Amino acid sequence: MNFETKLVNLKIKDQYGATNTPVYLSNSFAYEDAEELEKVFKNRALGYVYSRVSNPTIKALEDKLASLEGGKQSILAASGMAAISTATLTLLEAGDEFVATSSLFGGTYNLFKNYQKYGITPRFSQGVERDDIAKLITNKTKFVFLETLGNPKLDIPDIKGIAEVCQKNNIPLIVDSTMTTPALIKPLELGANIVIHSTSKYINGTANSIGGVIIDGGNFDWTIFANFSEYKRFGKLAFTVKARGETFKDFGPSSSPLTSLLNELGIPTLALRMEKHSNNALELANFLLEHPKVKEVNYPGLESNKYNERAKNLLENGFGGMLTLRVGSKDKAFKVINNLEYFYNLANIGDVKSLVIHPASTIYAKNTVKEREALGAYDDLIRVSVGIEDIEDLKADFAQALK
Repeated sequence: MNFETKLVNLKIKDQYGATNTPVYLSNSFAYEDAEELEKVFKNRALGYVYSRVSNPTIKALEDKLASLEGGKQSILAASGMAAISTATLTLLEAGDEFVATSSLFGGTYNLFKNYQKYGITPRFSQGVERDDIAKLITNKTKFVFLETLGNPKLDIPDIKGIAEVCQKNNIPLIVDSTMTTPALIKPLELGANIVIHSTSKYINGTANSIGGVIIDGGNFDWTIFANFSEYKRFGKLAFTVKARGETFKDFGPSSSPLTSLLNELGIPTLALRMEKHSNNALELANFLLEHPKVKEVNYPGLESNKYNERAKNLLENGFGGMLTLRVGSKDKAFKVINNLEYFYNLANIGDVKSLVIHPASTIYAKNTVKEREALGAYDDLIRVSVGIEDIEDLKADFAQALK
C-alpha cells in the first residue's frame, strides 16, 4: 500500500471482526500449562505475560508504527523521553561514549548531559554535517543520535552523510523524527537504524495523551557489541529483544492500553494534518518575514533559509509545522506571547491547535546562557507550533500581537 492508504487500512486481527483495536485492560495473561509460560519467559515462544512488558492493544500500535516507518519491530513507551532513555540505555554501559548533535530538544540534551553521572560521556557536535560527527567518534562510541529537525534550531542534519560515517565505523544511528513523522521523512531509508518518536506530538495530534516509540529497522548487526552476547540468536532483531527484555522490563516505562488507543486514533489523519501544518507554517513564516517588528524568522521552507535545499531533498509533502521568530528582546517576546489570542502558551508541539512558548525561560530555564545559545534558545526567540486553523486568522492574530 502507498503511505496514505496504509494510514487508514493497516488492519488488526480480531476474532470478532472489530475494525478498531480492542482495549485489553488486563494486568497479566493466563496460560493453560506451566511449560508454555516458561517458554514465553525464556523468549522461546511468543506470548503476553504482563502489560508492563507487552499487551495486545499496545502491540497493535507498535506494529502500525513499525510498518509506517518501514521498520521490523517497535516498543511503545510512556513518553518520548522514556523511549529515548530506553533506547540509549539498552546500548550504554559505564565507560562508553556517544555522539549527538547539540541541536536537541532541551529534555534530551539534559538527559544526555546527566549520563555523565553514571560514567558515560556524551560528545556534542557543534554542527550537523557529517564531518562534525566524524571527528568526535572514538573506539568507545556506541551510537550517534540526531533529530531530523532541530528543536528549536530547525537545522537539518546531513542524515545520509552521517549514516555513511556510522556505517564506516560500525556504529548505529538513532534518529528522533518527532518533528517530521513518517509523513514527511523515513530515516530508515536514509541509513538510520533506530527511529524514535514522541507520539504525544504529531502522531497523536490532539494532545490528549503522552507516549513514545522506539522503532527498530532490523538493519544493524547488534551482536558486535559484547553486552549483546546472549542475544546473538536473534540476529538483527537483538536490539528489540534486549531492550524489551532488559531495559524496558526493568525500568518499567510502559504505556497503558487506553493511552495507546488514544495515540492510535491520530494515525488515519496523519498525512492530512502534516500537510496542513506545513502549509500553514510556510504561509505564516512568509508573513512574519515581511513584518517590520520581526528581526528574524527561521523555517526550513523559506527560500532564504540555510537548510532549504536540504529540506527539499529530504522532506516530502511539506517542511513541518514549527517555526521560530526573534523580536529583539525577552520583554518584547513576552509581550507578543501575552497578546496572542489564538495561540496557546504551553510546552508542547504537534497539536491541531496553534501553540507558542518562550523556550529560554521555560524548557531551557536550567541551562546556562552558553548552553541555551548553542541549543538555539535565545532570549528573544519565540517558538511557534502552527496548527491547522484558518491561516488568515493566525496571520491576523500575529499582526495585532506584534502591533
